[in-house]
Amino acid sequence: MVSLLTDKKAEEPEEELPRIAVVGRPNVGKSSLINAFIGEDRHIVTDIAGTTRDSIYTKYNKFGLNFFLVDTAGIRKKGKVEEDLEYYSVIRSIRSIEGSDVCVLMLDATKGIESQDLNIFSIIQKNKKSLVVCVNKWDMIEDKNQQVIKSYTTAIRERLAPFTDFPILFISALTKQRILKVLESCKEVYDNRKKRIPTAKLNETMLPIIEKTPPPAWKGKYIKIKYVTQLQETYIPSFVFFCNLPQWVKEPYKRFLENKIRENWNFCGTPINIFIREK
Repeated sequence: MVSLLTDKKAEEPEEELPRIAVVGRPNVGKSSLINAFIGEDRHIVTDIAGTTRDSIYTKYNKFGLNFFLVDTAGIRKKGKVEEDLEYYSVIRSIRSIEGSDVCVLMLDATKGIESQDLNIFSIIQKNKKSLVVCVNKWDMIEDKNQQVIKSYTTAIRERLAPFTDFPILFISALTKQRILKVLESCKEVYDNRKKRIPTAKLNETMLPIIEKTPPPAWKGKYIKIKYVTQLQETYIPSFVFFCNLPQWVKEPYKRFLENKIRENWNFCGTPINIFIREK
């Protein structure tokens, strides 16, 4: 039984399509959102946390969108996982994240962002998955003016920093408010994951920026970045900067390069790799 529960091949569909995993804490509305997407009550929904025990794959093919939606069990803190069955449900949820292309991280609008949300986000980030954040149960918030939305958005980006370039949507799975926008955002970030920038365009844009703001000198030695290219056939967009002293280019400058890439091209929702190599 244990081998079946932990067998990754047994739980995944064979067809190769983009995989959108809906993840979050228990009772945040993951199954309700999947039901709203497909237009039928295929997944059990109750107020009891932990109703979904398995990762359920549903093929979605509407409005020109074609991918697998993955409903996952809620991920609780280790200390609160009391049953063996729930333990394996959490393991399979984590494996669903590992096997996905895009993760929809659902937050509860009535509770805000909590420490377990950050833990789930760290799993998504560790596995280099694209991200769409959905604040669910927005229909239960009485005061929904732009100031409140801005406050929520700022708080979420601050808690998930330094990765902040992802869409945040305020939705209601119950009333189906903005659920189509969720699917459109998933398609957009998936496409961003596959985006390729021509080498000539990269150098034309990035080298003047680097010349204006070069890497800090290290022990009197000046670092000169001479060339940049995007690696082909990579899991996520990956860029290589060639310079004379790659070992002295530190993380803050790598983040600077990433931010400049994001400013000039739309990579919203997807992580980026920055490599520094010797020319």
